[in-house]
Amino acid sequence: MEPKKNPKADLKRKSVLFLQLGLVLVLLITWRAIEWKTYDKEAIDTGQLNMDDLDDEEIPITEMQNTPPPPPPPPPAPEVIEVVEDEEEVEEDEIESTETNLDEIVEVEEVVEAPTEEEVEDVPFAVIEDVPIFPGCENLSNNEERKQCMSQKISQFVNRNFDTDLGAELGLSGVNRVIVQFKIDEKGNITNVMSRAPHPRLEQEAARVINKLPKMQPGKQRGKAVGVMYSLPIVFQVQD
Repeated sequence: MEPKKNPKADLKRKSVLFLQLGLVLVLLITWRAIEWKTYDKEAIDTGQLNMDDLDDEEIPITEMQNTPPPPPPPPPAPEVIEVVEDEEEVEEDEIESTETNLDEIVEVEEVVEAPTEEEVEDVPFAVIEDVPIFPGCENLSNNEERKQCMSQKISQFVNRNFDTDLGAELGLSGVNRVIVQFKIDEKGNITNVMSRAPHPRLEQEAARVINKLPKMQPGKQRGKAVGVMYSLPIVFQVQD
């Protein structure tokens, strides 16, 4: 038997859609019910002011007191002028004229400025014109030979006097290096000794040895005695 209804009019085909729309509608109504708020009308402040609640402010009445002004200060005492009789004659001091008599002008000779000595700063040992002369290097002819002689003499002196056993006593090992810098001043004396080493005791030992160097002939720069800066590395090895 053929169905009497039109297949397009069958609502069962759209039952799922209607179910979903119903669920959405129920959720919307539930959400609005949860979010709904009510207020007590008595608790609502409408911003109106009740004039009956205001009390009359009592303003105190103040009395203006007329305070008399302070009395004016007393007038100053009148100045007493003493009249001195003009009987004695006063001798006036004569003021001598400070003008120069043109007839007595003395001619001034030419002014010669006193020569000022130019100060020369300390010069490094490598660029000094006339190297300091170590005792025993006087007979050498040129500056380069004196430089080599001085370096050799200083190294020999330090090797003889430096206590190399001090490194083992301090617990050091291997090769140790001490850098010493000092100045040979304008009189040939050793000054401004500075040292740098792995241990303060080594620095003190290096300074002690350098201060024992003999006095030298001072170095010269442009014919004038100057201080000469000298650097010396001291290298020694501690036997394990």
